[in-house]
Amino acid sequence: MASQITSDGVAFAHESDTTRRAVIAVIIGNGFEWFDFISFSFFSVIISKLFFPSTDGNLSLLLAVSTIGVGFFMRPVGGIVLGNMADKVGRQAALTLAIALMTAGTALIAFAPTYDQAGIWAPVTIVIARLLQGFSAGGEMGGATAYLRDCVPASRRGYYTSWIQASIGLAIIIASVLAVVIVDFLDQKQINSWGWRVPFFFGLLLGPAGFYIRSRLHDPSTAATRSRARTPAVEVVRTWPREMLTGFGLVIFWTVCSYVLLFYIPTYASKVLKLAPSAGFIAVLVGASIVLTVTPIVGLLSDRFGRRPFLIAALVVALVAAYPLFALLNARPQLSSLILFQVVFGCVIALYEGPVLAAISDQFPSEVLSTGISISYNLAVVTFGGFSASIITFLITHAGSNLAPGFYVIATAALSLIAVLCWRPLQRGRTA
Repeated sequence: MASQITSDGVAFAHESDTTRRAVIAVIIGNGFEWFDFISFSFFSVIISKLFFPSTDGNLSLLLAVSTIGVGFFMRPVGGIVLGNMADKVGRQAALTLAIALMTAGTALIAFAPTYDQAGIWAPVTIVIARLLQGFSAGGEMGGATAYLRDCVPASRRGYYTSWIQASIGLAIIIASVLAVVIVDFLDQKQINSWGWRVPFFFGLLLGPAGFYIRSRLHDPSTAATRSRARTPAVEVVRTWPREMLTGFGLVIFWTVCSYVLLFYIPTYASKVLKLAPSAGFIAVLVGASIVLTVTPIVGLLSDRFGRRPFLIAALVVALVAAYPLFALLNARPQLSSLILFQVVFGCVIALYEGPVLAAISDQFPSEVLSTGISISYNLAVVTFGGFSASIITFLITHAGSNLAPGFYVIATAALSLIAVLCWRPLQRGRTA
């Protein structure tokens, strides 16, 4: 394709080839990160018994889901370190390091000895793996978004950055299919012995492939576009505090979409609704399929009609539908109810996640883009996402209400709605 001038005045040569490689690199890396996290969430009930044994089943599960949250403590650190690296050294170097660290953490989980085999070193190994992966994940979203934004025309940022979110749907589909196969074709003894490790071994195949692709990418950032600040993170806090706080607010509901409405549902279906393990996986597969197919469409539409209408529509539906849908699940705990739940919230997630990354990136200049996104994203994920499963499990156990997830979704949607109303892009126009 011949060179052309994008709306931001930058020559964009060979657009189709460049964007194709960029999208593939982002999907593989970001999808790998989420595949590992999803698999850990799906098998958290089994992992809790093998690595956190306790006479109290609820306490054991609470420890397991808290281990998911522990990794999130490293996300802000990884976001700052890898975000600074992406803005000062280059996007490609930061993305390659991120996937290498994620692969190392996955290997630790895949080969980790159980509590019966290694005693206290078993949960310690799991915690170390989650900390390592948390550091990597902390820089992944900001680096991937900044890389894609540097590679695509300004008029197409919503569409191309939406593929980062779509890759999560793809990761969920692969993880769900593997989980259904494992629970349906293996007996409980086989699952406890080795079956739960299969997704992590599969993930180890994705890691090296992603590392190879990313290590050979062309870095779109240049000396002119890289940060001249000694510490980009300090520059973001000092110069762009309003944008950082708005981004934080936008991420609140986004992270709850992922960690409550998708990843937590198999655990909720099994432990709370007392359904077969495969029921939760099948329902999530439906929701993930909607996310994968609809999110890029919404991202494309947001380039034409603006980000705000889609963000507001998603939040309003969530505020209205969360309570009755969770009430339906408890009144009629069956697969059909779970599928209806995932169809509705799959559309909500696609409406919100299609434009949200572009909306956040629209606020920051290129020289602090990765750091700005990383700080906003990771602080919100730590606060509202990483420990959401632990918070909900605690509330269900001690408050005696199975509707706790619904109230959590409503509260976080209200907070994000405030952020959407406060959001302002750097360049006003069709993206608003």
